[in-house]
Amino acid sequence: MTARSAAAIASLAFLCASGCTNFYEVPIETPIQAKLDVSAFRRVLIAGFISGGTDDVDANLETVRLLRSQLRSKTNLRVIEAEVLPLVELAGEQAAKTAAEPATLPAAGEIPGAQPAAPATAPDDTRKPEDRKQETPVRSKKDLEKFDRIFADAAFWKKLGEEYESPLIVTGTIMFTPHQTAGFVNVNREVYDQLGRRQVMQSRVYQERKGFILEPKFVFIDGRTGATLHSESYRREILYPSAQSTPALASYFELMDQLIPDFLGALSTQKIRGTRILLR
Repeated sequence: MTARSAAAIASLAFLCASGCTNFYEVPIETPIQAKLDVSAFRRVLIAGFISGGTDDVDANLETVRLLRSQLRSKTNLRVIEAEVLPLVELAGEQAAKTAAEPATLPAAGEIPGAQPAAPATAPDDTRKPEDRKQETPVRSKKDLEKFDRIFADAAFWKKLGEEYESPLIVTGTIMFTPHQTAGFVNVNREVYDQLGRRQVMQSRVYQERKGFILEPKFVFIDGRTGATLHSESYRREILYPSAQSTPALASYFELMDQLIPDFLGALSTQKIRGTRILLR
């Protein structure tokens, strides 16, 4: 008997057997280990985020609220209720302080013929905090580079951790920007034949679409030392037909729903649920 004949007989036997076989759908769960060991922490502080892109959504406040809610229900960590930090302002003040630090230069008396310099006076800044905030909007990734150094300031995060009993601190950046594009997309359309039977056919049409891009970066910091334990960046995009009007906040939550499992997967073991077919 040739190999081809044997394969044909085996296939026939399978088909005959399948005629009297029962199929059962069995649910299964696959565990995925956490990326970060948080066993040393009992508390977690969602401190705040440097957010930007659009003014239609306060991504800092909304992200803090959403992550706190998820951590309460999906992890064993105790979520600290605290005011959301205005990190854009704090990082801006930190950068201004660094730029204002005097350089190490020889005194005027040590330079022959040099005249003593007039004492420097700090500018009288009478602006309100909200006015200063409006002057430094974050619109692009390049703008974020001005504030990134705050995540490396171990002294700042250690001091914050001391105020809340050395928790795990979650912070980072959130860019939520409007996006427009145009091109060919696949669309389904209904057609009916001469007998009135409905069929769904796929075709390619040129469309202008608009939506949003969500680009978060989550930074996990040890509140005991101020050191960064882990950081991870993501990118999600959603587009709608140009004629469709979708609120920015609704799009934000739709995109965050896609990211929440990845965020939680960094802190705790997650289970992916699925099904398998059992023959009996």
